[in-house]
Amino acid sequence: MHYVRPLGAAQQDVLRHTAIRAVVARLARSEPPLVPEVVHYMLDTDAQMWSVRRSKANWFRLVGCLSRVATAARWVHRGCARGQTHNNGFSARAIGDDGGMAGAGTADNACLYVVGLDELDEELDGVPSGRTAEVVRARYERLRALAGRAQALLGDVAAQGERMEALVGWRDPRASGIFMACCLAAAVVLYAVPLRALLLGWGFFYLRHPRFRGDMPATAFNFFRRLPSMADRIL
Repeated sequence: MHYVRPLGAAQQDVLRHTAIRAVVARLARSEPPLVPEVVHYMLDTDAQMWSVRRSKANWFRLVGCLSRVATAARWVHRGCARGQTHNNGFSARAIGDDGGMAGAGTADNACLYVVGLDELDEELDGVPSGRTAEVVRARYERLRALAGRAQALLGDVAAQGERMEALVGWRDPRASGIFMACCLAAAVVLYAVPLRALLLGWGFFYLRHPRFRGDMPATAFNFFRRLPSMADRIL
């Protein structure tokens, strides 16, 4: 049902808080009873709010996922740089030309960028701020809301990288075995079937009639979403 008729963000928030109140009421009657603050902390009810601790944890998760990719990229770059030293002059010239054109485009885009009066006043305000406490408090709350969204996005990206590491690192042997078998089958198909035929078949499948489309997500997407990540270990 949550795939066919997905709940909105407000409905999910109401459902989450209702479940939290039910858990708090149940654990308050247990022996020994738990205070609501402990339950809220363990259930991580403020996951969407800005937290320096949670942001640092998500950042280090993302850095850990990208460290192997960066190492492989540096290795490939060193291998390619050995045979392309004679093209450095041409590359520098091309980069300079692109930079000049990009600078001209940036000036045009800056003229078209329009901001609100409050945003412009906040940008021109010095440090420390010379505005009233109410204005500073409103700006701080707005900054916390924006930072919470960025923090959630950073955590989602880190979770996808951790799922990919779990897939290739044999953290889940069954999932990794299925992935290796699918890679082997894909290699055989790519070797036996021409690329044009594959692209044509994929195009027909992607543009199929809505009658032949399902409301459920793809099997591969559902399989990837069920892989383990480190998101549940951040408290």
